Amino acid sequence: MFETKIKVGDRLIGEGEPVFIIGEIGINHNGSLATAKRLIDGAVFAGCDAVKFQKRTPELCVPYDQWYVERDTPWGRMTYIDYKHKVEFGIAEFAEIDRYCRERGILWFASCWDEESVDFIEQFNPPLYKAASASLTDLPLLRKMQATGKPLMLSSGMSQMVEIETAVSHLDPFNLMLAHSTSAYPCPVEQLNLRMILTLKTRYPDIPIGYSGHEVGLAPTWAAVALGATFVERHITLDRAMWGSDQAASVEVMGLHHLVRDIRDIEKALGDGIKRVYPAEEKMIAKLRRVKTAPTAETYAAPAD
Repeated sequence: MFETKIKVGDRLIGEGEPVFIIGEIGINHNGSLATAKRLIDGAVFAGCDAVKFQKRTPELCVPYDQWYVERDTPWGRMTYIDYKHKVEFGIAEFAEIDRYCRERGILWFASCWDEESVDFIEQFNPPLYKAASASLTDLPLLRKMQATGKPLMLSSGMSQMVEIETAVSHLDPFNLMLAHSTSAYPCPVEQLNLRMILTLKTRYPDIPIGYSGHEVGLAPTWAAVALGATFVERHITLDRAMWGSDQAASVEVMGLHHLVRDIRDIEKALGDGIKRVYPAEEKMIAKLRRVKTAPTAETYAAPAD
């Protein structure tokens, strides 16, 4: 069986295609459209294929018993529900994000955390949707996103294998992408379990498998590509010391630039698995090899009686 290739914008995602690289802006903009634009600029500079935001209806996503719990924020002490509204973009901000991403030539989409948010984002006709790991068990929400006809990227953090299997069984596998992830921010390297990429590729040979990373550093994401991830997602920030729950698990702009650059080198280095002599080796054969032709089995065959 051959892995399905998913069309996103003018790109194909799947085996044999360039790795699709996503800069996850999420809520690292802290409610500032100017910061969001700087993060988009950073993703463009780094060479990302897309940026991703998050969209929530706070009243649906925040448990009621947490609404009026007060917390300290950069804007002063406020209730949790007020804070969630403070960092949530509305129609004007997303309209400007849509315009700006088109101007900069980069795709954008969003993780929708509730059905109303799907309806909200759908008016911008995104090329795909993302279901966050926390939403993997929310089957009505998953079906709502797939019902738009757009590809769905499903992240698998904080999940048992049976929960992944249940989610996939309720979705159209031919319009689905599945990302291995561990939902810790930042994630200790010993909990990344990157070999799950191989497990998922074996279990779902028809579904593009990728990686959504929350670790500190770049090496595990490079390893994920070497293991066969067809798309990768990393959070992007202007400064890891900025206020916000995801900043410490994010990559700053220059780090993202290095990540993308080296992913492209890894793609080239992996090759096709067919052994051949390259032109650069020809001079070395002439210079270093005493026996110019490799012996065959016949060379060592016993003489006939």
